[in-house]
Amino acid sequence: MRTHKEIDLELEKLLSLMKIERDTDLSEYKAKMFGRSLIERRQDGVCWYPVKLEKTLYDAGERLIVKISRNREHKHLHLFQNGKLISLFSTADQNTESEETITGVVNQVRDNEMTISINGDDFPDWIEDGKLGVQLLFDENSYKEMETAIKNLLSTKEERITFLKRVILGDEQARFNENSLIKNHYLNESQNRALNLVNNAVDLAIIHGPPGTGKTTTLIQTILHTLKNQTQVLVTAPSNAATDLLVEKLVEQGVSVLRIGHPARVNETVMNTTLDARITQHLSYKDLKTIRKKSEELHKMALKYKRNYGPEEREQRRLLLQEARKMNDEAKRLINYITDDIINKSRVIATTMVSVSNQILKTKTFDTVFIDEAAQGLEAATWIAILKAKRVILAGDHCQLPPTVKSLEAAKQGLERTLFEKAIQRNDAADVMLQEQYRMHKNIMEFSNRFFYNSQLLAHNSIAELKFFEEDNPLEFIDTAGCGYFEQTEIETHSTYNKEETQILCKHLILYIDELEHRGIFEDVNNIGIISPYKSQVKILQEIIANAEITLTARQKISINTVDSFQGQERDIIYISLVRSNEKAEIGFLADTRRMNVAMTRAKRKLVIFGDSATITSHKFYDNFIDYINEINCYKTAYEYIYL
Repeated sequence: MRTHKEIDLELEKLLSLMKIERDTDLSEYKAKMFGRSLIERRQDGVCWYPVKLEKTLYDAGERLIVKISRNREHKHLHLFQNGKLISLFSTADQNTESEETITGVVNQVRDNEMTISINGDDFPDWIEDGKLGVQLLFDENSYKEMETAIKNLLSTKEERITFLKRVILGDEQARFNENSLIKNHYLNESQNRALNLVNNAVDLAIIHGPPGTGKTTTLIQTILHTLKNQTQVLVTAPSNAATDLLVEKLVEQGVSVLRIGHPARVNETVMNTTLDARITQHLSYKDLKTIRKKSEELHKMALKYKRNYGPEEREQRRLLLQEARKMNDEAKRLINYITDDIINKSRVIATTMVSVSNQILKTKTFDTVFIDEAAQGLEAATWIAILKAKRVILAGDHCQLPPTVKSLEAAKQGLERTLFEKAIQRNDAADVMLQEQYRMHKNIMEFSNRFFYNSQLLAHNSIAELKFFEEDNPLEFIDTAGCGYFEQTEIETHSTYNKEETQILCKHLILYIDELEHRGIFEDVNNIGIISPYKSQVKILQEIIANAEITLTARQKISINTVDSFQGQERDIIYISLVRSNEKAEIGFLADTRRMNVAMTRAKRKLVIFGDSATITSHKFYDNFIDYINEINCYKTAYEYIYL
């Protein structure tokens, strides 16, 4: 039996691990930023310099937007992503410190272009002078919010939160009512079991959704059903992308959703659901604009009076400023009224885990909190959302990508283990695994099914035998063992690559595209993904595919990236380059089998994997995989393609 003290010790350890993680993250940031020139920062991927100012504009929410581009010859891999905090700066040359700076948030990064939402009321005067650059800032806020949540969890006297804490971390079992059975005709048998589990849950329910099993569909239906009995729910996820997907699906169902968070971090497709956008749509917004305009006019009138003026002018100035302040106060009261009205009338409040701590939700609690992709969120971040809940619904898959942890020490001590994983292991009766998958051919599915899901998955009839042509093998392993294709390490990034493996992959891809075109069925291919766990290999693959003899039509269907970038996505055809090939049989982070589970389950009709069996079979996962490959007779050697 786990005591209160043991649970608190576990949470106190979590606090110490979060400190290690924060210190590691900050140390890495400082190493790339401090004492390094702008060119060195550019090479480290934390800076674009110089950049060209392409455009400045106000968006629909009256935010200041800056669009910049970097020179095409600056091809360094970078760490800029949507939602990252940045500093836009102006400097005389690359050897001087920034002369002028303003902070902002990355809206979008695509190839050599970046769109930024900058903080401020107006564009700075220097933005069109001198040389511009942009660099990453360290995000301290997320760590502060997670630390605060764990400290609140340790000190809380609230009975409901204390009980939830014992259910998830202790020995209390989640409780369930015995409501009548629900059958939703949109859902299959296991999805309906999940719906009924959520409907009956008093404290906690867990939806375990392996790849392609319709987790999002199921979660949306459980939210819709919950809204039949509850006025409002909170929906959250670790990332902005996952949150936006839920918002999009709920809006399609006609649900009134309020998306909380910085608009720069929100996808354009759901921008109308943000608080900024909803305020401009409110019936009282016209009055707010009138008051703000009047206040601005009064300020301008008051500022016309210069230093040398008499008592009458001084009094007039004072009265004008006093009236302007009254107008400002009235505007604040009206904006608070509008905000409260929008929040109260929204059926779903949606935000990322960390943003649940937003000031406008400070006093809010929810009968039900839905947490999607809970197996990708750090435990501390997950608790931020749970502290708002009377009951919690977790959805995710702990057999896929774990949360990103930068400190190896913290990861080894347990920081990588999520609250979802703890909850599913400590509450036998509280979870349902979705079992019917609608994405991939049964041969592509089966290895992951055996290794991760106890052979409980079934391929739906519509896709179980789906392939491009009768003789095609949906799964192939191309073995580079014995070819001498040894891996190399990039000096700057320490990332591993294998150029010969990329060349064989490219040759196979061209031959396969030619085969599909010859058969007149290439138009049936919507998209092709090429995945590698290593960034350096991704870079080489991008270069070799860009220069390959592939038609423009085919090239437009191809996307190349790391495993993490393909999480939650699918492609008709997937190629995977495992890279590792060495005499010591070292496989590095290929040993993270959850990451490989993601890579191997993105393909719908065709999956081709390239690797050195002599190296990778030192690990049980890959040894079992090669056995499976031989079992279904889809093993090939790279020698078959070398001389083609």
